[in-house]
Amino acid sequence: MGKWIVCSAWPYINAIPHLGTMIGSILSADVFARYLRLKGEDVIFVSGSDEHGTPIEVEAIRKKVDPKEYTDKMHKIAVEVFEKWGISFTNYSRTENPVHIKFVQDFYKKVEQKGYIFTKNQEMLYCPNCQRFLPDRFVEGTCPYCGYEKARGDQCDNCGRMLEPTQLINPKCVICGGTPIVRETKHWFFNLSAFQDKLKKYIEENQQFPENARNFSLQLINEGLRPRSLTRDNKWGIPAPFDGAKGKTIYVWMEAVLGYVSATIEWSKRIGQEELWKKYWFDMDTKSVYFIAKDNIPFHTLIFPALLMASGDDYVLPWQVASTEFLLFEGEKFSKSRGVGIDALHALDLFPADYYRYALISLRPETRDSSFKWDTFVSLINDELNDIAGNFIHRILSFSHKNFDGKIPARNGITEDDKEIIEILRKTPDIVGKNLERFSYRAALQQVMNLMRAGNQYFTRNEAWKIIKSDKSRVATVVNLCAQLIGSFAILLEPFLPFTAEKIWNTLLNLEGSVHEQRWEKAKEFAVPENHPINKPKPLFKKIEKPKF
Repeated sequence: MGKWIVCSAWPYINAIPHLGTMIGSILSADVFARYLRLKGEDVIFVSGSDEHGTPIEVEAIRKKVDPKEYTDKMHKIAVEVFEKWGISFTNYSRTENPVHIKFVQDFYKKVEQKGYIFTKNQEMLYCPNCQRFLPDRFVEGTCPYCGYEKARGDQCDNCGRMLEPTQLINPKCVICGGTPIVRETKHWFFNLSAFQDKLKKYIEENQQFPENARNFSLQLINEGLRPRSLTRDNKWGIPAPFDGAKGKTIYVWMEAVLGYVSATIEWSKRIGQEELWKKYWFDMDTKSVYFIAKDNIPFHTLIFPALLMASGDDYVLPWQVASTEFLLFEGEKFSKSRGVGIDALHALDLFPADYYRYALISLRPETRDSSFKWDTFVSLINDELNDIAGNFIHRILSFSHKNFDGKIPARNGITEDDKEIIEILRKTPDIVGKNLERFSYRAALQQVMNLMRAGNQYFTRNEAWKIIKSDKSRVATVVNLCAQLIGSFAILLEPFLPFTAEKIWNTLLNLEGSVHEQRWEKAKEFAVPENHPINKPKPLFKKIEKPKF
């Protein structure tokens, strides 16, 4: 049994997570964590609300509320969203958690003692109107690399480059719109450049990294890594622990990545085993996987590993960074301010969570940007989920209820056609598993659906409804094997659509235990006992129409 740390990028909760956030990190991580558990692996799955930094402070200023009041509200909403979506976190934390705050402060004191933190006076943008320095997202301007006119002070959304506010062309204060001036202020820096050679070796030797993550990271290394600012002049955040740093806070990205560790520590404390977290983070056999969108790559392949190296402790470095491209909404970038997209909470007012889980995994932007479109969503639910899986399951279980007294009949002899369907049942779990381990979720989900396609074809070929009176023993075998496909389908579907999988296992098939507690290998077997009583079938899904707004 292997040990795994499954990490989802911490959603920044200046707004309710949208569908792009779900598939880019949270949902993708959940699918993998659920799969590993079914395989019998030792898994912890962690994430949390990223609630510090300038965007939250800017939003709180605009709303005229205290940042803590604002993030308390948003964190509560985020927890509600993930529960309703069936996200199976071991621990979903937040950066305001005292365990996280203490860990970050202790961590950076240790890195400072190792000699990797230094101070220097820095020229920063200052807004005379607001009488404040403008770190990160308090300022916008034109990117010096690609010319994008709405680049932020910490990163350009267009080309993905990490930036400093003074690099922006034609900068503007996001609060008042005024033009800032340059002033000098003292800051603490992490000497990222000291780890250039170690990082290059680590990335080149890590064969798990996808090409986009490896190539982008090596490009940044070859251009030369520079020290990264650790502190900010904003009030909202973790107070910097360094001598003379009163009034400074830790830069949000430099503390949020440490949340993967602190969330594990918090979980260990909560279950009364305070040292248990070390079993994962200091065991070189542990594999850690990070689910992120492509704009977060450098923070997980360069900055986070360098920080772990700098601590002097033997932390497990990222084994895999499973990055996606961007999910668009009807061809446009999700934008709360422009009213583009739908958030993951209000989406559930329209349709069940598993409908979105199915559509988002089917549209997952694995190699290029993809777009969530309502027409496509309707087609996926109606033509695939309902017409292929739902109809087959209802057809078989209704037929069994009508012709076999509500039981799954025993098999009576096996034909060549039966052997072929059994072979499909036994091969499919390995095919699905290999795709999941390559993070090819779209292909994996289609292979799961192929079980239902094969079942439909098999049942139709054998014309059970025609021969039920003349050859009931033959029909019994056909119905039994179709039921085995449905049982296997429930197990294989669990990582993708956990609510539906449980409904098939318990409510329809009337099987013991929970589908979440089954083993992946059981999907290769006959999960439904002979002469097993089933419940009266009800349709799993229903046809939907495009919502009107």
